[in-house]
Amino acid sequence: MSDFEPKNPAWRASVAASFARQGFMSLIGAVLEDAPAGACRIRLPFRAELSQQHGFFHGGVIGTLADNAGGFAAASLVAEGTEVLTVEYKLNIIAPGEGDALVAEGSVIKNGRSLIITRVDIYGERAGRRTLCAIAQQTIMPLAAHRVAR
Repeated sequence: MSDFEPKNPAWRASVAASFARQGFMSLIGAVLEDAPAGACRIRLPFRAELSQQHGFFHGGVIGTLADNAGGFAAASLVAEGTEVLTVEYKLNIIAPGEGDALVAEGSVIKNGRSLIITRVDIYGERAGRRTLCAIAQQTIMPLAAHRVAR
């Protein structure tokens, strides 16, 4: 949980609506589990279609979850009418992404005016036991919604 205050009083609805508009997250079966102010948790159940040749979650899937968990943590803090876009992220995969699900937990580290910095931990989960499989740091740019292509 962060100590940051959301600028939009309807931030929970805004984050949920933005997540729902993401066709790719729906395609892969990701679920927005929680999005308290300045944080976000996304769960992705394992399916063979999400794996690489060794049977682990594909690194691209791990990166996708990292990008979204950090992005929605940032989105919870911006003003109404503002969207967020990823400027860059660094992902370190430190163990195979394996288990019944991946869980990505993002949190805002710095909530700046022009850039927001997040950290994301991605866990492989099996039978309730979690193993850290990746960490990410991300830079997010707030952007007026009218400038975002639809």
